[in-house]
Amino acid sequence: MAGSLEWDCWETVEHLSDDLFAYAVQLGPRTPPLDGEVPFVWESRRSGGPKNAVHADRTAGPAGLLHVLEATGALLVAMVRTTPSQVRAYHGFGVSDPEGFAAMGIVETLVHTDDLAEGLGLTWTAPADICSRVLTRLFPDAPRTTEPWPTLLWATGRAELPGRPRLTTWRWNGAPRSSIADATTGELPHKAG
Repeated sequence: MAGSLEWDCWETVEHLSDDLFAYAVQLGPRTPPLDGEVPFVWESRRSGGPKNAVHADRTAGPAGLLHVLEATGALLVAMVRTTPSQVRAYHGFGVSDPEGFAAMGIVETLVHTDDLAEGLGLTWTAPADICSRVLTRLFPDAPRTTEPWPTLLWATGRAELPGRPRLTTWRWNGAPRSSIADATTGELPHKAG
């Protein structure tokens, strides 16, 4: 199993690939949907497995699985870079913008990499600066007095923090942050502050 998930490592990489794909395709239509997902078929290949639109060909082996992950990550990067910042699209936790979908993809990548590392018996720590940035963007109510990586694990229900029990339910806030944009540049802050 991959970390605390009920999926094996292969399914977890497929799920991560599917997340990156799903965020990218939400931004793809000329008029992105605001009330639901682009209607791809998401299905599980086994009872209890993740419901994905993206499934890797198992005969391609781990190298093929990593190609699927790389391709879906590149697709999200391309969509975020080419989609105007004022575009809005649906997410189950609320309508978001390209920056929000990029942050969601980063969170998914970080926490599922941790799930995979745990499942493989490896030690891995995410970069603090990236964790700080996604905490600021998606988890504005998360504590700022704790280290960023453990705080991100706490915010996504994967760990306890001192004085704070492990969350049993969680969600991020992907709403566009235009209200906190810098008045002179119109850009969002890039680091936790």
